[in-house]
Formats: sequence, C-alpha cells, structure tokens
Amino acid sequence: MQSTNTSHQILLFDGVCNLCNAVVQFVLRHDKHNQLSFASLQSPFGKAALQQHGLESKDLKTFVYLRDEKAYTRSTAFIYLMRDLGGGFRLLEVCWIFPRFLRDAVYHAVSRTRYSIFGKSAECYVPSEDLRHRFLDGLPSA
Repeated sequence: MQSTNTSHQILLFDGVCNLCNAVVQFVLRHDKHNQLSFASLQSPFGKAALQQHGLESKDLKTFVYLRDEKAYTRSTAFIYLMRDLGGGFRLLEVCWIFPRFLRDAVYHAVSRTRYSIFGKSAECYVPSEDLRHRFLDGLPSA
C-alpha cells in the first residue's frame, strides 16, 4: 500500500460541506509557514489516508488531521490544528482541560447540524491556481 506520510501536516475535510470549506479557507489564511496541505475526504488521497489509518469514510462526520504519522479526529484534531497554526490560536489548547467526551459532544452537535445550518455544495472545493500545490487530490505517493 502506498504511504500518506509527508514532512508536514495534512487536513482531510468534507469537500462538499460549506462549513468545512470555510475552515480550510481560515487555515489557508492563518498558516503563515505554509506547513499544511489539504485533501477532501472524497478524493483518492483522502480515501487512501482513511484506509491506511483504519478509519471508515462512510461513518466519518469529522475532519481528520494527519500529524506525526497519526490520524486525529473530532475535537482532538481541532486542538492540534489550532496548536500548529501557532500564535494566538495556541490559546485554544486550554480545551485539553475538558474530558474528550465533552469536547467531542460539542463537536458532534456542530457536525450533525453543519449541512442544515451552513449548507452543502454540489461538488468538492476547487482551490485557486496559486493554492493548488497545497491540495493533494490524487493518490498518495510512496
């Protein structure tokens, strides 16, 4: 099997979710060191990464953050993502004080209502030409 390991972090997101696309736009604006790459969960890369980490795409209502060769989901993925953005976003690490079941309950509440509140696109997000190199939509390289 091909590996999804890279020298930086990868955010896997629901490409048809408007909230998820807004999160990607936010991260692109605040990732000052261009350390993050992106792939939709629906892409060949996203599907292969999920499989490699033992995650089921049909049951996944979260984004996945690949960091240090591990896959993080739900609130844990969010906290690590904010930590890696650095600056004032690191203050969100205070969320670690809450038990995971509480953090994930909040995450699930947002996840369950994301399409009804924020909407859904008919197709996956397509980045502009100058950001295209940050998106991994093909199969992962070995």
